[in-house]
Amino acid sequence: MKNITILGSTGSIGVQALNVIDTHQDKFNLIGISANQNIDLLIKQAKLYNPKYVCIVDESYKKELCNSLDLGRYKVLSGRSGLLELASINDADVMLNALVGASGMEPTIHSINSGIDIALSNKESLVMAGEIINSRLDSMGVKIYPVDSEHSAIWQCLVGEKNKQINKIILTGSGGPFRTKKISEFNMINKEQALKHPNWSMGNKITIDSSTMMNKGLELIEAYWLFPINFDKIDIVIHPESIIHSMVEFVDGSVKAQLGVPSMEIPIQYALTYPDRIISNCEKLDLTKVKSLNFEKPDLEKFKCIDLAYKSIKKGGSFPVVLNVANDMLVDYFLNDKIQFLDIPNIIEGTLAAHDFIKDITLDDINYLTGWTQRYIQEEIHD
Repeated sequence: MKNITILGSTGSIGVQALNVIDTHQDKFNLIGISANQNIDLLIKQAKLYNPKYVCIVDESYKKELCNSLDLGRYKVLSGRSGLLELASINDADVMLNALVGASGMEPTIHSINSGIDIALSNKESLVMAGEIINSRLDSMGVKIYPVDSEHSAIWQCLVGEKNKQINKIILTGSGGPFRTKKISEFNMINKEQALKHPNWSMGNKITIDSSTMMNKGLELIEAYWLFPINFDKIDIVIHPESIIHSMVEFVDGSVKAQLGVPSMEIPIQYALTYPDRIISNCEKLDLTKVKSLNFEKPDLEKFKCIDLAYKSIKKGGSFPVVLNVANDMLVDYFLNDKIQFLDIPNIIEGTLAAHDFIKDITLDDINYLTGWTQRYIQEEIHD
């Protein structure tokens, strides 16, 4: 039985992870959960699963949490420090980082420093600090198990293969809700349209990232740090049906693909149960009902965010950090009706051009770049 902590248990990935734990109660012992502000669901989860540690990041809800739980049974944590303490609990065999955005980076590093294996849904950890994280994994004997469906697919395709035999990684993406929309109509896109993903049920932030296709750009950078291949050997292919979750081409021309229905519970379960593969309650794929699988190249003029991600990982250093922080901020502004859809890639591009490049970044540099990017964008949109 594995001891599991879930950072972000009230979000989309966290809730689906709890569904996996419900299905396999003999396999998992949930010892810790956290939420940012969703206090009602956090309390409900705590009473249902009885984890030892319960963390609310927004400290204004701490009193309500304490009043709602038996403090003789639960240890209540709060604030950013509480989240980092939860990420560092040695009793955990696996920490599922289901946090959204740059806030997930520091907990990932704390788990590594504590020798805890990580099921990683928070792609921003590797986007911002991939080199720092990878340098610590071996020394701490820690493994990262990818949760993103695309990276889980690549990971599964590589089981039993040798690194030197990989020729190319092929990341697939649905193309989002605007795949067939003319670029001349992009200035009319509103958040309600952008939040309607054709295939996947996800949180608001990642759904907007899928609409701009920044999600695919961030996945490109994440794949670069997860797998032993150069960025110019990572292709992005649009696959509207979302049945093939990604592929690997080998030096002999063979291609392995991982297929399945669009459900995040499958990659979540694989990350939590690895190296075992066990029964799931997810719908099984019936290829006779699929009928056809389609593929096309991404339109980099329409979806500039992909090109910005390629350029950022090629330049390296501070570029992916600024890219990620800018995107986090601008998606939030878009969801709050402060900017237009096309402002997201355009302002990111301007922010990347304006920043002072740092080649070999440290955690202090990441903190500095985060603050600089936030101030720059606030000034740009007069917030």
